[in-house]
Amino acid sequence: MGRIICVANQKGGVGKTTTAVNLAASLASFRRKVLLVDLDPQGNATMGSGVDKHDLDNSSCDVLLGEASFSDTVVKTPAAGFDVLPANADLTAAEVGLMNVPLKEKRLSLALAGAKDRYDYIVIDCPPSLNMLTVNALVAADGVLIPLQCEYYALEGLSALINTIKQIQGSRNSQLVIDGIVRTMHDPRNNLTNEVSAQLIHHFGDQVFRTIIPRNIRVAEAPSHGLPVLLYDKASRGAVSYLAMASELMRRQEKRMAAPA
Repeated sequence: MGRIICVANQKGGVGKTTTAVNLAASLASFRRKVLLVDLDPQGNATMGSGVDKHDLDNSSCDVLLGEASFSDTVVKTPAAGFDVLPANADLTAAEVGLMNVPLKEKRLSLALAGAKDRYDYIVIDCPPSLNMLTVNALVAADGVLIPLQCEYYALEGLSALINTIKQIQGSRNSQLVIDGIVRTMHDPRNNLTNEVSAQLIHHFGDQVFRTIIPRNIRVAEAPSHGLPVLLYDKASRGAVSYLAMASELMRRQEKRMAAPA
């Protein structure tokens, strides 16, 4: 069975979509079968994977509302090496539409039920808010990966997200775990960045990934070419860091699976 990883943070601008796309590409480079699910109406993960969000027959919105099947919607991206369940602005309608359908918080979980047998990893890119789309992702996921920029408001926002995760664990998905916290757009020359990073490790210990994603121009440039940074410039610091992060994530999963029940 594949593992579903939800990349979530209600704060925008923390590298969430960048992390989702480059994690998917990095896992694929390790010969894993990967699906990237775009649940953000902005469709940035879709475009960043080389899929035109303006030219979709179906989107993740149609899948959530039961208007299209998963198999009819998923798009293969041979260049990137992984499959994409794409999104565009239509997904905004799902927010309203989901309020009127049965099992509204489990629509994504139901849609991905068969997909777990076909992929080693399913990576979900969530919108930058704790809305019904994010709840669907958390209910469907096995684990949550939290990208975090080490800045002033980071810890406060992280506390709100963790409280939401605890609520989901208590009422809708008892198997959900926090896979880890990833420090993104990191600049070690910034004293505040280093202070927040130290606080993260103090409060969350081993939940903080050892791998740090640096602020890197190649990572910022890659989406405009419709490519993960690994394919845009595989020798860049950003590409090397995301490969290391994917490797660390796989090691963490292996360790979790090997641990006694």
